[in-house]
Amino acid sequence: MHLNPEEQKALKGIRLVVFDFDGVFTDNAIWVREDGIELVRCSREDGMGVSLVRNSGLGVELMVLSTEENPVVAARCRKLQIRAFQGIKDKASKLEEIAKEMSVDLREIAYVGNDINDRECLLKVGLPIVVADAHPSVATLGRLRTQRNGGHGAVREVCDALIEHGNG
Repeated sequence: MHLNPEEQKALKGIRLVVFDFDGVFTDNAIWVREDGIELVRCSREDGMGVSLVRNSGLGVELMVLSTEENPVVAARCRKLQIRAFQGIKDKASKLEEIAKEMSVDLREIAYVGNDINDRECLLKVGLPIVVADAHPSVATLGRLRTQRNGGHGAVREVCDALIEHGNG
């Protein structure tokens, strides 16, 4: 992610990054087996980015906030050792609840989204980020926009930018 000085400054002071899952950690596609089980594609490099931030000493928390409820979200987040909240219909209210619980100001939160169900969260946080292939209804809401699509390294791009320009 190529950032100008103002965008680099926006990453300083971020204490929490909240990611949507579908369309951010995934390429927004699903495969459905004949028994109804859904499969999704995730990027290993995104997982490496999460690990690098977690082990960087930055003190930045990472978590997932998803409207969908799917065992794959819990499994992936468990493997990445990040908290996941699923089945959340009002993501903005849940985001405010999380911020209060963690004593984090909304201005200290970056939210990474890709579609209309992320709109209110993108509008509430200090640093709204959208993936390169975000739906047009939210694409203009991102203060930052990844160069890579969801499920194809967008999470890694955000993580790398945090490590390079974040608190530390």
